[in-house]
Amino acid sequence: MTNQAEFVVDINRTTNHSTAIKWILNQVGRNIFPFLVVIFGAAGNAVGAAMIPLFVGIAFDAALETPGNLNGIAWAAGLIIASQTIRAFLQFGRNFCSELLGQRIERDSREELYVSLLGKSMTFHGKQPVGDTMARATNDVREMGLMFNPGVNLIVGSSFFMLMPIIFSLRYHPSLVIAPALFVISYLVILVTYMRSLQPIAATARDAFGKMNGRLAEALDGIEIIKATATEKQEVKLFDSNATHYRNALVHQGQVESRFLPLLLWGITNAAGLSHALILFQNGQISIGGIIGYMGLLSLFGFPVFISIYAYSALARGHAGAKRVLELIKTKTSLDENADGHAADIKGDVKFDNVSFSYIEGKPVLENISFTVSAGQTVAIVGQTGSGKSTLARLINRTYDPDIGRVEVDGIDVADWRLDSLRGQISIIEQDIFLFSRSIRENISFGNHDATEEEVLNASKAAQAHDFILSFPEGYDTVIGERGVTLSGGQRQRLALARAFLAKPHILILDDSTSAVDSATEDRIQQAISLAASRQTTFLITHRLSQIRWADLVLVLRNGELLAAGKHEQLMADVPSYRRIFEQYG
Repeated sequence: MTNQAEFVVDINRTTNHSTAIKWILNQVGRNIFPFLVVIFGAAGNAVGAAMIPLFVGIAFDAALETPGNLNGIAWAAGLIIASQTIRAFLQFGRNFCSELLGQRIERDSREELYVSLLGKSMTFHGKQPVGDTMARATNDVREMGLMFNPGVNLIVGSSFFMLMPIIFSLRYHPSLVIAPALFVISYLVILVTYMRSLQPIAATARDAFGKMNGRLAEALDGIEIIKATATEKQEVKLFDSNATHYRNALVHQGQVESRFLPLLLWGITNAAGLSHALILFQNGQISIGGIIGYMGLLSLFGFPVFISIYAYSALARGHAGAKRVLELIKTKTSLDENADGHAADIKGDVKFDNVSFSYIEGKPVLENISFTVSAGQTVAIVGQTGSGKSTLARLINRTYDPDIGRVEVDGIDVADWRLDSLRGQISIIEQDIFLFSRSIRENISFGNHDATEEEVLNASKAAQAHDFILSFPEGYDTVIGERGVTLSGGQRQRLALARAFLAKPHILILDDSTSAVDSATEDRIQQAISLAASRQTTFLITHRLSQIRWADLVLVLRNGELLAAGKHEQLMADVPSYRRIFEQYG
């Protein structure tokens, strides 16, 4: 089943998402040339390494001749120099392409994850911790790169190193293959057992890191509340608990790694190989140079022995990281961009037909909501906290889909609209204003980057933001902090209003968006909204009587149900619970 997505970018590649291993192999297949260079370079490096003991053995035999064979020694030395020169170039190509491969896989994985995250619905993002997502997008993806360089690079290199003693020991005597062959077989058996033990531990460590990072991000995001309530000590304890869990997972991983036995196995192999070679020497079947060369070949096992713990740990961490990244990519979302859906200029007619919605199954937030709004009307939505006002607004632009019923825009079910066409013509200003850590101009023109300077200024003036913007030394070029923390609540709201005015939406939804501005400023903003109301349908989620009075329709919600609908004066006269709302809020 193909995952649905609200936003899809063609990244011009086919990817197998069935398992983490197939996903990784699929990415390697798209970068086959650097991978083949790694293989060829590793093989050449191993052969070059084997040449040293072979030629040293030849030089020993030449030196032991009577008289000493200086020409043989010179030839051996020259061949060593030549082979190591070639080996150096092969090593350069291998290491360069290994890093290239790792970086490309990091890039492609991160891009694929980012595109996937943009396509997820708000239901997904509401449940998925931001810190854990960031841990996967940064640290886990990085582990995938390290899995290839140095991980796979060292593993491929060590594999060829293990073959050299088996291949070249035959040069001295066929029976000398026994010791290296037994080493390789024993090494592989130990390795399989080791990896089976290590992989789940590495996965636990990655999950613990994600949880720790998630808690850290949450604490930093809510730092104002933590400081306001003086709960720093409690947060430190929670973070310390998560950090301890992560440390324990790494310690457990270290304990498993410390029990890796190839170093002992290599020592036994050297002793067995030397004993065997000495017996053959006593029987006149090999020379002193043969013993030297053979023991030099066995020394090549030192490379896979010493790098194996790090290399295979990198492989396990990379695989665990890939599984965590792929888990996010594969997470299904209920909404789809509907690329072939309806796309047209919105007039502004909105209809709710027996709509019900719940975030958690069995706990409805909205029940059986039905009403009709004509294009150009202004609708006020009122109700006590938790009555479903903001949720109702989010159904209009398909942030969520209703469980039951239909939401229509211009007589067409919002699910049948092409999502970018629908949302591009609807602006929502939420209670929690989000501003980017960019310049004021970039924040206002976000989503409308082709706006002229005059359009930006007019939108700012309409939102009563122009004057305070000019009070900053750099004016519209002032860079504000993340989420606009360097601004007051009222300033953030006015910038959000300016962004909405600049977009010139056909449907404008204001979710208590002037709560942080003074009455005089609100009156001027309301005048701007009134001027724009003739060309758009406006929804106001508010308790301010000054805004509700001029609404064409007032919707009264209570406990997720539509209690009443009508003009303000009519509701004040006929609906006691509506009157109580204004008695409560003044």
